[in-house]
Amino acid sequence: MAEQTTTYPKTPANTVNRYKHQATYDAERIHTIINTTPVLHVSFIPDPSDPMPTILPMIGQMGLYPGDSSTGDSAQKCYLHGYVSSRLMNLAYTPTGLALCIAATKVDGFVLSLTPNTHNYNYRSAVLQGHASIVDDDAEKLWAMELITNAVVPGRYAHTRVPPDGAEMQSTRILKMRISSASGKVREGCPEDERKDLKRENVLDSVWTGVVPVYERLGEPVAGPYNRVPGVPAHVSEFVSGENEKRERYASDAARKAAPLKRPKKNED
Repeated sequence: MAEQTTTYPKTPANTVNRYKHQATYDAERIHTIINTTPVLHVSFIPDPSDPMPTILPMIGQMGLYPGDSSTGDSAQKCYLHGYVSSRLMNLAYTPTGLALCIAATKVDGFVLSLTPNTHNYNYRSAVLQGHASIVDDDAEKLWAMELITNAVVPGRYAHTRVPPDGAEMQSTRILKMRISSASGKVREGCPEDERKDLKRENVLDSVWTGVVPVYERLGEPVAGPYNRVPGVPAHVSEFVSGENEKRERYASDAARKAAPLKRPKKNED
């Protein structure tokens, strides 16, 4: 029986070694980064005889299928949407599942400091590792299709022609990845320069430092060529305005925070 983890345990596969003070193993935060990133990058080995990895951009979401929770399995899985004949889907038909690594990154600001070496990004990133298998159960497949569709625009699934017909169900494949390890990394805050530069008055007087907030902005919805519905539906317009406000606020708030607190070096006071 798998239990919902609140913190992913550190392992050799997921432990962050550089900038450890920016690492997170909190499951909720890692899942949120995954779920708010429009495109996930999925890595796998297509052929054991050829070690060259492949990376695909895919749409995916973390979620807990009610059928799993009813059996006592409360661990969220990552669901990926794909096409029936894709190489990735064909490779996933294995008894143990296909080993995958999934990465997600969001850039929240350009951190401009005194020297090129200390420039940085405000960002949020997450990496998942695990094994994925094909979802064969139609009920779970429909649930995952709704989950992923609503990840694009909340409530969108119910505002479309549903359920999918037989041809659409046959052409669509859903991968379900069980997470074996995961980690995240988050940088928020203002610039952080070295002491030697902070003591150079001529540098402080001549170099502008600060943060340029970065966020994706959703544009005004544009009706399609055969659209007959007057106006923009509320579930679309409210999502656009609310999402833009949320993204701008996060990036601006992150830019105003103090630099990340890190452990002092042994030779520092």
